Amino acid sequence: QVQLVESGGGLVQAGGSLRLSCAASGTIFSINDMGWYRQAPGKQREWVAGITRGGSTNYADSVKGRFVISRDNAKNTVYLQMNSLKPEDTAVYFCVLQVVAVTHRDYWGQGTQVTVSS
Repeated sequence: QVQLVESGGGLVQAGGSLRLSCAASGTIFSINDMGWYRQAPGKQREWVAGITRGGSTNYADSVKGRFVISRDNAKNTVYLQMNSLKPEDTAVYFCVLQVVAVTHRDYWGQGTQVTVSS
């Protein structure tokens, strides 16, 4: 069984920073792509950033230049460093990992709330 634990959300003023973490545990052979999504109240879940096993990254235009995704393969963990936060970044943030285990599938984190005040 694979479990994901997210941490790092909270309340921050506009212009501030937060760092999210998402750690996977269990019987894991490897993890391919990792990513972050977010969902604001009343809106659909949207993709934020992704990183391949080799470290190639991609970002949504809305966060490019402000957010940085990274990973530690030895710790089965993905991070999202969020800088210059804006009120419109307020959302629940979810990590998603393509886990190669007994079964190969995507695993989602439980979500962590990020609130940016103006």
